[in-house]
Amino acid sequence: MTHTFKSLLGVCAFAAFTQASQAADVTLRFHQFLPPQAPIPSKAIDPWADKVEKDSGGRIKVQRFPAMQLGGRPPELFDQAKDGVVDIVWTVLGYTPGRFPKSEVFELPFTSGSAEVSSRAFQAFVEKNAMDEYKDVKLIAVHTHGPGLIHSRDPIRKLEDLKGMKVRGGSRVINIMLEQLGATPVGMPVPAVGEALSKGVISATTIPWEVVPALKVQQIVKNHTGFSGDKGLYTQTFVVAMNKASYDKLPPELKKVIDANSGMETAALFGRAMDTGDKAGLAVAQKAGNNIVSLDADETARWRRAAAGVRASWYKEVGDKGIDGPRLAAEAEALISKYSQK
Repeated sequence: MTHTFKSLLGVCAFAAFTQASQAADVTLRFHQFLPPQAPIPSKAIDPWADKVEKDSGGRIKVQRFPAMQLGGRPPELFDQAKDGVVDIVWTVLGYTPGRFPKSEVFELPFTSGSAEVSSRAFQAFVEKNAMDEYKDVKLIAVHTHGPGLIHSRDPIRKLEDLKGMKVRGGSRVINIMLEQLGATPVGMPVPAVGEALSKGVISATTIPWEVVPALKVQQIVKNHTGFSGDKGLYTQTFVVAMNKASYDKLPPELKKVIDANSGMETAALFGRAMDTGDKAGLAVAQKAGNNIVSLDADETARWRRAAAGVRASWYKEVGDKGIDGPRLAAEAEALISKYSQK
């Protein structure tokens, strides 16, 4: 019995050693700017990373670093992946203005609604039209957030209420839109929003419901203005990107694991996390007793007309770079319509 027990212990120890060795084959550092409890880290990045680890048989370990723990600022994340400072990042494309001009088409006003639908459409769009914008990285997936709205200290019930208001915008296109709507845009990454609202640097912010609880926006401001119909005022675009060298040095069977966890279904995973987060964020604001305004169809149409110039301006800007903006916009809208019907 003693000999058998010792043999069993030996087998278990060898198995544990083997598993530990396999887990140490590859360690990938995943860096992003939100706290770990926010919807994207908890509902998208963690499930994605867990699946990669499982699919690799424990040979890939994904270390997760939230809230810029590895240093730098959110606008530097894409370059951190490109330059190999980290292995994988999740970030906002708009944090590096003008770098992804074709991808910006999904940020045009009143373009998209459901995050899962528009994320599928965005992934398909990039694969067909804009892979050159991601040539410096291994593209895992792109996605969008859900319908964009405005969170403000003072209530916004009509377009005129926005006039002169300092409003945070999360991208170049959104800032152009805010200016055309009469606001004073203030660009900043989302982690800075809570403090900026608290200190009065801004009076309102453009963020989806999804990130409201993580930033405690529902405690800082008490007014939230959305729009009629199935399209939000704006959206932002996001990317999950991997350092090319980190990918290239993987053995073929582990490259297959990364490939199998890239593309359309990964885009949809991140989109669903945004949609789920939107419901939770709205519920938090409702529980706080905040003033939730939904502009009616007539007032929403006024905002659409006021924001229409953004599209013309964007067409001219990208046209100067040799990009056919109207064609890309038509394709984006057709893809959103296609995935809306599935």
